[in-house]
Amino acid sequence: MTKSRISICIMTGLFLSLGAFAQEHEKRLKKSALPAAVQKTADEYSKGATVRGYSKEMENGKPEYEVELIVDGHSKDVSIDQTGAMIEIEEQVQLDKLSAPVRDGLKNKAGAGKITKVESVTKHGKIVAYEAQVLTGTKKMEVQVGPDGKPPDHEE
Repeated sequence: MTKSRISICIMTGLFLSLGAFAQEHEKRLKKSALPAAVQKTADEYSKGATVRGYSKEMENGKPEYEVELIVDGHSKDVSIDQTGAMIEIEEQVQLDKLSAPVRDGLKNKAGAGKITKVESVTKHGKIVAYEAQVLTGTKKMEVQVGPDGKPPDHEE
């Protein structure tokens, strides 16, 4: 075999391995596959919303479930632990509805990139951060600021 064919075989194997890893990392589920406590919490948060789907992934060796919702035309994702406790809510917000410090902080971190979506991150009933999806050319990234618009001490 030529070197280019060997390289192609290796690259194909790597891509297939990465695809398998991604499928294991987050697994789509039916509601009936959720533990009862998780179903109960998911039902509470999805009242009046359209459910887009359910998923499960492992975070720090523990299962974490997510219910993806559409509420009043915007996305809202609720993360739930195996006991049914809400861990985190990521809810889409409009950039122009944010306070000036938060809006400016996100724009500064985005630089020349275009902010395509902004979400609030809520833990324990309190907004702890805002994160924005940023597109620069064909490169996508995420930036985050605290509720005061300043860079957070750690990513939420």
